[in-house]
Formats: sequence, C-alpha cells, structure tokens
Amino acid sequence: MTEGKRTPWVVGVSGASGTPYAAAVIRGLLAAGEGVDLVVSRASRLTLLDETGIAFRDAHWRNDLAEWLGRGADGKPGTFTGLDLDGVRHWAAGDLAAGPSSGSYPVKGMLIVPASTACVAGVALGLSKDLLQRVASVTLKERRRLVVAVRETPLSGQTLKQLVALDEAGAIVLPASPAFYAGATHIQDLVDFVAGRVLDAAGVPHRLYRRWEGELGGSRAPQGAGGGD
Repeated sequence: MTEGKRTPWVVGVSGASGTPYAAAVIRGLLAAGEGVDLVVSRASRLTLLDETGIAFRDAHWRNDLAEWLGRGADGKPGTFTGLDLDGVRHWAAGDLAAGPSSGSYPVKGMLIVPASTACVAGVALGLSKDLLQRVASVTLKERRRLVVAVRETPLSGQTLKQLVALDEAGAIVLPASPAFYAGATHIQDLVDFVAGRVLDAAGVPHRLYRRWEGELGGSRAPQGAGGGD
C-alpha cells in the first residue's frame, strides 16, 4: 500500500478503563487489512500502565504497541502473536499539526475506544485540547463515521445530554456493554464482543464473536478460542 493511497481508520484511546477493548479493535482492523492511525491520549497512558503494566512511550511506540496488542484481556503476555504493525501510524497526543488534525488528510473515520466521559464532553462541546479531540471534531465536520465507545457507569444527566448531542451530530454512540448470547467462556470473549460491535458500526468485517441467528441455545455450541466462529 503506497502512502498516497493509504486511507486508514483513526483509533483514539482515551483515559477510561478498558484498554483491552482498544487492543482488540486494533487487532481486528489489522486482520481486516485496514490501516490504523493511532492516537493515545496522555490520560490513557496512565490507564494502560495500571491495567497492563505497559508504559506507552512516543519514542518507543512500536515496541510498546506490540507488547500491548500481544496481551490477552486477562493480561497474559504472548496471547496474540504474529502481529504485523506495518499498517499502523502513531501520532503523539499533543501534536495538533498531525495529519489527521486536518480535514484534507484522508481517513475513513474515527473509532474512540474506550471513550471517557471527559472525552465525550470535549467532543460534544467541540473542544480541541489534544489531538484526539481535534480529530473527533474534524471527523464530525467532514461527515465521516465517528464511533464513540463510551465506557462509564452510571452515567450522569449531563453526560447523557452530551451523548445525545453526539448522536445528533452524526456520531454512533456505542456503550462498551458485553452481551452473553454469543457464548462467552472467557474474559477475552466479552472484550471481543464489544470490539466486534465497534467494527460492525464501522462496517469492517471480522470474526470476533458469534452472531445471533435466531436459534435458542446456540451460544452453548462449541466455538473456537477467543470467541471466533
């Protein structure tokens, strides 16, 4: 893929708990042959360190990302192997001159996974305090697909109003709510269900979870590791 023809998805990772969701979405995009432009907020690096023990550094982002994506949702290293990161481009969260900060930079859309309530507020108000918020604003103004996987509970009335505002602006509000009809037997299955729904909203094909086919008890049928078909 030449740089001139590259049209990636921007994946924004905010400071909410749920970094395994982001990892699963990135793996799913790469498996589908999609390019990824990655923006990891400053707050999310603290969450990532707390949830995985990984310190995400701009200067060493490729090595840190490989370690992050290789871990399972239970934190076990080396769960996912053979990952090709050539399709990933990283942009520092403070770089407001980054490519995706402009509407003329070609992207398919943006997936914010997970989205904190602070992130939701900033995007709903049209703020650009960092690159993540700026790219979200650009995505909305360019009428591109924006998926906001909010990960918070309970939700205050103010946050609910902001989510409605995002919906009215054209975003897809997708709460990080795992379902159980897909026959989850491991924490990774629950994570993959949410990641799969994010990819569904983006129109990206995947095999992360068993889809409902109208048959009661179908979730008890044997399935492959990680929730695949």
